[in-house]
Amino acid sequence: MEISLLSGWLPWTLRILALVAVAGALFRLSPFWLRRRLPWVAGAAVGLTALIALLVALFGGIDDPLPFGLWFWLCCALLGLGGLAAGFRDAEWWNMASVPVAAALSLLCAANSINISTGYYPSVDAAVGDLSGAPVPQQISLEEALTTVGKAGAGRVVSVDVPAEPSGFKHRHELVYLPPAWFRTKVRPKLPVVEMIAGQFSAPDNWIRAGDAIKAADEYAAAHNGYAPILVMVDATGNFKSDTECVNGKAGRAEDHLVKDVPPYIEKTFGTASGPRSWGVVGWSMGGTCAIDLAVVHPDVFGHFVNISGDAGPNLGSKQETIDELYGGDEAAWEAHDPVTVLGKAKKGTYQNSSGYFLNGDQEPKHIQAAKELDKAAKAAGMTTKEEVHPGKHDFQFGAFAFKLSLPWLAQELGLQGTGG
Repeated sequence: MEISLLSGWLPWTLRILALVAVAGALFRLSPFWLRRRLPWVAGAAVGLTALIALLVALFGGIDDPLPFGLWFWLCCALLGLGGLAAGFRDAEWWNMASVPVAAALSLLCAANSINISTGYYPSVDAAVGDLSGAPVPQQISLEEALTTVGKAGAGRVVSVDVPAEPSGFKHRHELVYLPPAWFRTKVRPKLPVVEMIAGQFSAPDNWIRAGDAIKAADEYAAAHNGYAPILVMVDATGNFKSDTECVNGKAGRAEDHLVKDVPPYIEKTFGTASGPRSWGVVGWSMGGTCAIDLAVVHPDVFGHFVNISGDAGPNLGSKQETIDELYGGDEAAWEAHDPVTVLGKAKKGTYQNSSGYFLNGDQEPKHIQAAKELDKAAKAAGMTTKEEVHPGKHDFQFGAFAFKLSLPWLAQELGLQGTGG
């Protein structure tokens, strides 16, 4: 049974214990402490928290606001430490013993506040598995996948090291989901393929651990005689800190990796279908931006996309900041990757076989507006698209919901066997 980190008894237990520990670190019976020292400790904790928040806002390079819970629990951690900083006068042993407990639990609650706001680790199992580097569920070796033949009740996941040729992009190992139908006979079915791209601060396994993509694909396959698209959880950033926006830029040639490295390797290694009608791309947040951008800029590679909570185009801030930081000052490169600009200049018939699906949560006004503008531009260019808003906020839980919702549409667009496509 998985223990949730997003709701339920565990997060609330951690919060209560943290508050009790903070109280234990601060509480003294001394009137001098209560009247003189405690107000200074509390004021210093609040002031320092506000200063850190201001510095992060000014220099942190983070577009979306950080959750209030992060700052509340950081303040609690500083309050707990304040019990030690104010000295040992009038302190009992349990005051001092509570200090490290208060600081540790408060910082844990602060970290989980970010986790709750992003949906990055939905459960303890997901967090432990990721942080320990454990294999993802249903993972087998590439050799085992290529030699196994027989009836499979569920799909399998394979870790692959895609050669960075011709891109030269330094990437981590990527993951491939193979549905049950792929294992039935020695003659592998030529299944369509979907590249899966996560958000800015991401790893290839995020779509599995946080996005439940494998569970969604297995459920779809179970209802369609074992057939589902092959999913490739790609590395679009190279590391956790980079923000490539899936273009060739200062952070590396991520675009070339996704367009020129991955498809040939996957087609050759797993005998998949080829061509844009059989290839799609799905992404959440930054990945959603990547999804439409790759489909618009490379319709000869990706014929279909699902944009979940993406921006209007690749960006690192303002237009000029994006040109400078993402494209090294090359404005022509910005124009060549701005979806509305590219769609507006497209020749008639460029996107006649392309399709797209925009999905946003009703608590994402900026992304909803971007989707409406992109949907309008895509339709005007001849692309078949649809745009929907569902209950949800900008977190991976909505990304998981949206992918599961879009999978039947995507499978049909890809022409998957048994879908009528």
